[in-house]
Amino acid sequence: MSSIAVIPARSGSKRIPRKNVKTIAGLPAIAYPIRLAIDSGIFERVIVTTDDKSIADISISLGAEVPFIRSSILSNDFAGTVDVVSDVASFLIKNKEKVDYICCIYPVTPLLRVHRLQEAFELVVNGNWDFVLPAIEFTTPIERGFKKTIFGSIELVNPEYMSTRTQDISKTFHDAGQFYFGKTEAWIHKKPILGGNSTFLELSKYEVLDVDDIEDWAFLEQIIEFNKDKDIGD
Repeated sequence: MSSIAVIPARSGSKRIPRKNVKTIAGLPAIAYPIRLAIDSGIFERVIVTTDDKSIADISISLGAEVPFIRSSILSNDFAGTVDVVSDVASFLIKNKEKVDYICCIYPVTPLLRVHRLQEAFELVVNGNWDFVLPAIEFTTPIERGFKKTIFGSIELVNPEYMSTRTQDISKTFHDAGQFYFGKTEAWIHKKPILGGNSTFLELSKYEVLDVDDIEDWAFLEQIIEFNKDKDIGD
């Protein structure tokens, strides 16, 4: 049984330029998932798929492999994660390399911990799932959501829930956007990650931060430094 980690790191980040190799708490962002994957002890190889030679050079210096430069077609704003990882899986198959499981780890995930990858690996192997991913509970019931009409007034999305007590509404989760651990055949056949044969690990709110802009980046650095001071490990 073999498994590899694949880290997608294209050059074209719009909201935060050069996001994947931008320095965060003294290290390029991509250093965190590369080191994490290596330290987990569950991957035979850590592969970075990128369209950028400088990102490739940085990744190699950190201990990852870059066996090929990703095509421009799979590096635009519309290329999906499944397509990108499937591309790596196809490359391995063409080179007669047998891989049973592939874990796609996003490059800006410094809050991710080794034991989460190990837990996901155990689940995907022993539970016979196509994919295992980390998820976090919505902080408030989505059933209580509302939107603004064209007239500016409030329109309830699910008005039937407005009289239901919060504690009586089932928990709802969303993708934490950190990694997807799946069977190679599921990646090759491009099965839906959020499909019927997937499951998730529930993370705490302290393990997840969606980094969309410079303010998020600054806050993330503060969290990392705080964790270092508190000696929070894996």
